[in-house]
Amino acid sequence: METRKFEKLNVETSLLGFGCMRFPLTKDGKIEEVEAEKMIDLAIQSGVTYIDTAYPYHDGMSEPFVGRVLKKYERNSFKLATKLPIWKINSQEEAKEIFESQLKRLDVNYVDFYLLHALDSDKWKKVIEYNIIDMCEELRREGKIKYLGFSFHDEFNVFEEIIRYHQWDFCQLQLNYMDMGIQAGQKGVDLANELSIPLVVMEPIKGGSLATLPEDVTKHFKDYAPDKTLASWALRYVGTLPGVKVILSGMSTLAQVEDNLKTFTDYKNLTDDELKIVEEVADTLHSRTKNGCTGCEYCMPCPFGVNIPGNFRYWNNRFVYDDEKLFKGKYAKMSEQEKASHCKECGACEKMCPQQISIREDLKRVVIDLEK
Repeated sequence: METRKFEKLNVETSLLGFGCMRFPLTKDGKIEEVEAEKMIDLAIQSGVTYIDTAYPYHDGMSEPFVGRVLKKYERNSFKLATKLPIWKINSQEEAKEIFESQLKRLDVNYVDFYLLHALDSDKWKKVIEYNIIDMCEELRREGKIKYLGFSFHDEFNVFEEIIRYHQWDFCQLQLNYMDMGIQAGQKGVDLANELSIPLVVMEPIKGGSLATLPEDVTKHFKDYAPDKTLASWALRYVGTLPGVKVILSGMSTLAQVEDNLKTFTDYKNLTDDELKIVEEVADTLHSRTKNGCTGCEYCMPCPFGVNIPGNFRYWNNRFVYDDEKLFKGKYAKMSEQEKASHCKECGACEKMCPQQISIREDLKRVVIDLEK
């Protein structure tokens, strides 16, 4: 199993981390515990030492389940990561209560890697207002947290403000070969490395989207390496980025665990030739987008409740990944108010769009492609 060292922390972990948010489910939506336990056991027995969960995963059941499974292993044989749900707190006291409940749910005395979860501009304001970092540093002094970091979902300027604010032990970013130009992206990787802050990567396979691609795109990969899965290309891409110490994979089946273990057991960074292939694939997929929406949300909120970036995300992905069924299904799950068909054509959004997208006309196209 490939490992990486957090030099400043003097700690070493497996490069592959087990993300505990996409376990197999029973018919009633609960974790299929027998199968999920087999998956965790196989991963740990094969050398995976980084286990990542969070307060809300699986409707709050991930932490207690993971805690039960991990009791069979020596506490110092793995690194446990979980996260503080900033959106649920309205005081430092509430944050402390949630943290203490997490220790009980996980049935541990301490958390190795503790993250402020899914920071964006609004959640960061709460972190500052309630002195959450000071609280976490006190928990560290008490021995209840070893390393403090954050996960992030917003624009680069917000990331820069957060990462420069504190001497973080690590940070967790959404990185994959399709998303290097959004959120923190490549600029975030460069800044983290400049500040010597290690990176944990989430969504390396873009929620599974990069594990199944249109046939003409898949051919680029298969012609070069017929025995390598599409997921392995995506994982090795982020592993090749400088400063990456852990790559989280939210595995849903035993077969996915086995494939990922194969990738990281005899792991190699991408060669220059392989990087060129990945860049060609990314360029091809990006060329299939229907408009240039970056999800910046400058157009929001819509006065009538339409989720403009959400509509465009499903619309673009339907053509990028050539998967009509999947993205029509995602669109169908939106509330009626959020759907493109609810647009009243007031035009308020277009005045705010930095990409100068013809939003009203494109929402009509969304209706044709995803509703009709």
